[in-house]
This record gives sequence, C-alpha cells and structure tokens, in this order.
Amino acid sequence: QVQLVESGGGSVQAGGSLRLSCAASGYTYSSSCMGWFRQTPGKEREGVAAIYTGGGRLYYADSVKGRFTISQDNTKNTVYLQMNSLKPEDTAVYYCAAASYCDSTYDYPYKYNYWGQGTQVTVSS
Repeated sequence: QVQLVESGGGSVQAGGSLRLSCAASGYTYSSSCMGWFRQTPGKEREGVAAIYTGGGRLYYADSVKGRFTISQDNTKNTVYLQMNSLKPEDTAVYYCAAASYCDSTYDYPYKYNYWGQGTQVTVSS
C-alpha cells in the first residue's frame, strides 16, 4: 500500500521558516518524481517544487525560487521542503505527491499517482 505522510506544517510569522517532510513507502521510491503542491480554498492546486529521486533534478515555481529548497534523503525515502522567508501568501495546505517521472510538467497535478493527506502552513503578517 502506497503511503505518503507529510509532517512539519504549522504557524509562523512572516519572514520565518518551516521544513516539511514527506515519508514515502509502498512503492519504488528511487527513479520517481516527488512533488510538493499547495492549495488554498477556492483555488486550484499549485505546483511548488519537485525533485527527481534518481538524479536530483530540481524544479521550482517562480513564486518560491530563492526561498524554498526541495531535497531528499533516499536512505529514508523522504523528501523535504525547506521554506524560508515565508510570506502570508504562502499560507496553504501543502501536499506531497509521487509520479513516475519528472519534466517541465512537474506542476501538473494530473501526472501524480499518489498524494499525501496534506499539512497546513499558516504565515501571519
């Protein structure tokens, strides 16, 4: 059974930092694409970042470049999203997701086969 379990969400003031984790199990983690998405009520799910677990190719949305860093620990089948210089507009439920490959469509939700349950990130001004 595939499981993606996120953790690390919470509340922080603007300018602060949080690190999200996503622990994967139940499928072949290596050579897959792990993505982070976020969603606020009434809006579409937005792709934030992605990493190819087999070679470390990284993808970022323009809105988070220079502030967020995606990384992995393949000994733990875990992907991280380090979020620095957080802004109120980063407030959302953050989801991790798994797909079979990474490319320029990393931010298309339809390409991902598995999703975590989401973790809330709230940034106050």
